[in-house]
This record gives sequence, C-alpha cells and structure tokens, in this order.
Amino acid sequence: MDLGIAGKRALVMGASKGLGRSIADALAAEGVALVVSGRDQASLDAVAAELRALGAPAAFGVPADIASAADVDRLADEAVRLLGGVDILVLNHGGPPPCGPLEVTQEQLVEWFPRIVQHPIRIATKLIPGMRTRKYGRVITVGSTGMEQPIPNLALSNILRGAMVGWNKSVALEVAGDNVTCNILAPGAIMTGRLRETQAGAAKVRGIEVDQVIAERAKTIPAQRIGKPEEFGPMAAFLCSDKGAYITGNILRIDGGMVRSL
Repeated sequence: MDLGIAGKRALVMGASKGLGRSIADALAAEGVALVVSGRDQASLDAVAAELRALGAPAAFGVPADIASAADVDRLADEAVRLLGGVDILVLNHGGPPPCGPLEVTQEQLVEWFPRIVQHPIRIATKLIPGMRTRKYGRVITVGSTGMEQPIPNLALSNILRGAMVGWNKSVALEVAGDNVTCNILAPGAIMTGRLRETQAGAAKVRGIEVDQVIAERAKTIPAQRIGKPEEFGPMAAFLCSDKGAYITGNILRIDGGMVRSL
C-alpha cells in the first residue's frame, strides 16, 4: 500500500535499534526523509546509510541524550535545519529499570521524569507549532501496555508513562483541527533488547536462562508468541498517512492480545 507520505520529514528519537529503528525503517520505505537520534554517532551514521538504502531520500544521524534539555533543544533545531522542517515526530526512548511500586525512590523519579515526561513534551512543544502552520503533523509516542494494564515489576515505567497518556489526549484535542494527530503506540512483548533486559532479573532469581523465561511468557499471550520489531513500525507509518488522519488521541496496542481489558 502506498501511504502517500513520500517527501514528508520525520524525526525519530531512539532510532538506532529496537522499536525506534522499526519505525524509521517503515518510514524510509515510504520515501520519508529522516533525522534519527541516539547516543552514538557512529551507530547513527550506519543507520542513516541503511535508511537511505531502504528508500529515504535523505537520512541524518544526530546524537542526543534525552536526559539533557540542551540536547533535546539542539536535536529539534538540527532536525529543522537538516530537513527544512519536521512533519512527523516520534517520541521514543529507553525505559527505566525494573522495580516494584513500593521500591520506587524519590531519586529514581527525579532521574526518570525528564526522560519519559518532561523532555519528550519539551521537544514536541517546539515542533508542533510548525506542523499546525503547515496543516499537517503527526506525533507518535512509543509507550507501553503498562499505560493501560500495569506491568508487574515495571512500576516506575507504569507511573511515569501514565503522565504521557494525559498529555497525548490533551494535545490531540487542541491540534486536531489543524490536521495534526497525536497517538500512542503501546508495544506488548516484542523481541528487543529491552525485553531481554526486563526478563533478565526473573531469570536470575529462578536460576534459568533468559530465553526460557521469554518462552514461558510467550505462552501467556493469546497469539502464543513474542512479537517481531518489523510488526511494529508499519503501524506508525500508517498513522502518519492521510489514511490514518482520523485517528487521534488514542492508544493503539500492538501486543498479540496480551492486554485483557476492553
């Protein structure tokens, strides 16, 4: 399906691997020009070259640390400079360490609030006005199914990502009339480094291999398997198209049926 977004310009954060990379790949295949961010310039340069080979008319890697307000501001400015503007913004970042709800410390909240809430909102606030002026924009937040059904032992993530649900809905209502949409993509168990990281603790406690823990988890999912990164990015590309223009303010799960709520 031709989504009609060739020539659009996207900033995809956290795109050097995992779900961010999956989104960047899907957009590149549709002819979208890209700036991708991460923390390592060499890795980003390699990703940019691969994105151009996939079909991106232009692709640039700009290193940035989501924990730094200055880096976030510089990333926004560089994306606009390199692309001439940003039509699509993908908010994506690494997740916090596993912990239970009564184990969350004040220090953790202070450390992770800027990464998960404050700075994603900061960069979106800088770029959305240009989208409104051009009467086209797409903001996609890579979230978690913990936004709807808390995930055991990921309390810090559950707490902070919940704030982004309220932000996403509030902004979506404000900008919908300007053909700017804001949606959250909520991945379930998808085979990424983050999945292995979150399961490593359980494997250590039980004295078994991580792969065994992951296989056992797959059996609890209605689809009876772990998702693939390449099953994630195409949904983001669809939401960026005119065909997805009437979808806004929503959380869309890509989870194989894992979340049981209605």
